[in-house]
Amino acid sequence: MKKEFSRKWRASRQPRKQRKYLANAPLHLKRKFMAAMVDENIRKKYSIKRIEVRKRDVVKIMRGKFRKKHGKIDKVETRKRRISIEGITSTKKDGSKVPVWFNPSKVMIIELESSDRRRMKRIKKEIEKTKPEKKEGIEEIEESKGKTEKTGEKDAHKKK
Repeated sequence: MKKEFSRKWRASRQPRKQRKYLANAPLHLKRKFMAAMVDENIRKKYSIKRIEVRKRDVVKIMRGKFRKKHGKIDKVETRKRRISIEGITSTKKDGSKVPVWFNPSKVMIIELESSDRRRMKRIKKEIEKTKPEKKEGIEEIEESKGKTEKTGEKDAHKKK
């Protein structure tokens, strides 16, 4: 494997080469590595198994010391492939609290942050591709498009 990133490289059993691939990947590919599995309800509703994590998604921790705890994603660091969750902190010896960082593969998304239209458009496209007869999830996405986050009412400029 060469020093710079290569898209032609497929796989290796050697962990050092796997780490090198992940470390040298460009940001647009590292973002794809930031995917987490979704809860059963979301899976049935939108027919997706994994999706990239975003700030304000509600997640459940699946591995480690904080297993089964819930919280909103506070920070997403794409370069280092890690996330921090609100309320999940570790105490240092001097008594100060520091955030605990998680790999997105070790969490499960319970609630999607649906104010991002580009993300919901991608989910809608995925639904149409996999199950064209499934209209329930599509209708819900289209409803959330026209609503504002604060009021929940349709935008006035879209009615005209």
